[in-house]
Amino acid sequence: MNRHARSRTTVYAAGALALLAAATGCTSDGGSGAASAALVPASGSPASGSPVTAAPSRSAAPSPTASPTGGGPAAGDAAAWAKWQLTPLPPAPPAPADKPVKLARTGPVPVFSEVKTSDKVVFVTIDDGAEKDPKFVEMLTDLKVPVSMFLTRDIVKDDYGYFKRLQALGNHVHNHTVDHAQMSKVPPEKQKSEICDAQAALTQQYGTPPLLFRPPYGDGANTPALNTSVQQCGPRAVVLWRESMQIHDMQYQAADKKLRPGDIVLAHFRGPKDLKGETMTQMFGELLARIQEQGFAVARLEDYIEAPAA
Repeated sequence: MNRHARSRTTVYAAGALALLAAATGCTSDGGSGAASAALVPASGSPASGSPVTAAPSRSAAPSPTASPTGGGPAAGDAAAWAKWQLTPLPPAPPAPADKPVKLARTGPVPVFSEVKTSDKVVFVTIDDGAEKDPKFVEMLTDLKVPVSMFLTRDIVKDDYGYFKRLQALGNHVHNHTVDHAQMSKVPPEKQKSEICDAQAALTQQYGTPPLLFRPPYGDGANTPALNTSVQQCGPRAVVLWRESMQIHDMQYQAADKKLRPGDIVLAHFRGPKDLKGETMTQMFGELLARIQEQGFAVARLEDYIEAPAA
């Protein structure tokens, strides 16, 4: 049995998970990102994190980057998966024609941490951009696993080109502020500049305005001030998460520690310094192994979202 498929052991006990959460960075008040999201459930939904859907728009805007459909983007050949010592994931189903999340062009933006779907899929999102490991580009090229990138401007601006290589694989770029500010701790004008300035820079660099926004730590996600700032700057939804990847295992908001269809999973661009010597590709391999163990496919989040009509 390879190291990615090994069973969880006592190293993943609660005390160790707390230590690992501290190593991954995108946390607040000493907790994990997943724990933070548990404190800020979707607006207008129960604490379990039921998704919020904005008012339907008449038609979807064209995707700025082509997304693979039909047959599943994660259905790479067995040799490619073996190269990374992984067992292939099930193929993702074709993108749904009727998108479960419909975003409106104006008005308050929805906040969600999962997508309502019966498809046995989860969505992988990766935050910040601190680690720029070329082997990770190779890994995603081989495995064809889709990810959504929530980038922090001041963390990625020294090498915008790295993320263009990931974008060229069909992965979308979204907004994660200018410098990773804790949004509930700053005044509304600072919130607006954090989002709007990042929106402008990411639009210029990647050719399309980010559709989605994620506040660092999930903090302030459901506050009126943040919602207003997001509306003013252009993103049309705030995206949280149900699970967060640490180094070898995930932290779950659900008490039974199981994935559910439509869950959004949080990971980070991290390297050996923050991963106790593990590389970005090793951490991501562990993430895929945890998903594979539960029989899920990885689908592209944007394939389940209907963007506002132009």
